[in-house]
Amino acid sequence: MKSYREMNAEELKTERKLLEQKLEQYKAMGLALDMTRGKPSPVQLDLTNHIYDSLAQDGFKTKEGLDTRNYSAPAGIPEMREVFAQILGTSADKIFLGNSSSLNQMFDSLMRALVFGEHDSDKPWGQIEGRKWLCPVPGYDRHFRVTQTLGFELVNVPMTENGPDMDIVEELVKDEKVMGIWCIPVYSNPDGIVYSGETCRRLASMKTAAKDFRIYWDNAYVVHHLCDDEAEQGRVPDILGLCEEYGNPSRVYEFASSSKITFAGAGISCLAANKDNLDQAKKIMAVQTICNNKVNQLAHARMLPDLDAVKAHMKKHAALLRPKFEKTLDILGSELEWTGTAHWHKPNGGYFVSIFVMPGTASRVVGMCKDLGVALTPAGATYPYGKDPDDSNIRIAPSFPSVDEIDTAVNVLCVCAKITAVDKLLEEQS
Repeated sequence: MKSYREMNAEELKTERKLLEQKLEQYKAMGLALDMTRGKPSPVQLDLTNHIYDSLAQDGFKTKEGLDTRNYSAPAGIPEMREVFAQILGTSADKIFLGNSSSLNQMFDSLMRALVFGEHDSDKPWGQIEGRKWLCPVPGYDRHFRVTQTLGFELVNVPMTENGPDMDIVEELVKDEKVMGIWCIPVYSNPDGIVYSGETCRRLASMKTAAKDFRIYWDNAYVVHHLCDDEAEQGRVPDILGLCEEYGNPSRVYEFASSSKITFAGAGISCLAANKDNLDQAKKIMAVQTICNNKVNQLAHARMLPDLDAVKAHMKKHAALLRPKFEKTLDILGSELEWTGTAHWHKPNGGYFVSIFVMPGTASRVVGMCKDLGVALTPAGATYPYGKDPDDSNIRIAPSFPSVDEIDTAVNVLCVCAKITAVDKLLEEQS
């Protein structure tokens, strides 16, 4: 079968007529499907429904006798700090537990830097005019909105199959106004890329003009594998250890949460950092709050007492998610691959599939899908300021809909992508 690029104008027009027939069929269905956000499905959430049973059965005290209902333990209870330490491959003394939102921890960490500076800063970041932040693209829209809202100029860094293009990163950090970089090292949002060991080492060791440069290492999907074979699962080195090894121990803040492990809206977030960074943060947070929700921490620690328990629980999530990702990728492969007008990365974990359609068509594809009753993440959302310079990337979130709904929604997406590609090629040939 010829690819679209191999077809002449008459062949493309014939193809378009066939696609229009499919389009009319979808219009008649009156669809209302949502693939905008990477939310766990209700069935996934049900996996955790028993989490609070232990509180009624075994009470509210930790192993050491601490009553979690009262004030105390501002950094979190030891049991849950140890669980996150095992998840991240670091030590419990580097862990600070928050409430449900790791994004909240990222925002607060940046606010502390803006108002007070880091422990190794000459002045608060808020006094630095023209401050900049590096944003690997495509990336996470909420990351970008945080740094945009807090007054940073956002600088695009293209992603490669090994993570952000480190040649570009190493050049950009020669500018002392560049204060940090966003990173999702395991199953990046949205591409599902796992950073290579070399990328991690270069980030930890690179020379930066700003002595208080920070990596915001959002390890959101560290245990969120789609496959049970550990050889195929994504993993990266302990970034805190790497930064210490290369003489930059304060360079990184690492974040994680249980949001897509237990309850998305009622989990536990985690900040991991070296002693100097944590001491600075704790001093300020002691004014902000007395302690976080330790009752929830205890319930989590009893349900997930160690990394083995976390892995066993995540296999249940994978069993529910895997058919959805397989359906998405199968349809993309059968409907789009042969056309030669789109490409994508096959993820082994995370919550998204990222597809690149013909440049200049993503906005129209998303708009056409919306008109047919299929809601997708807005085109451009995976880039700073909502502006994809190529108007090419579309993020697909398969986790929440059913497999049947995904079947319909992704087929609609493919028809729309093909129509816009045909129109683009006809325009180029005219």
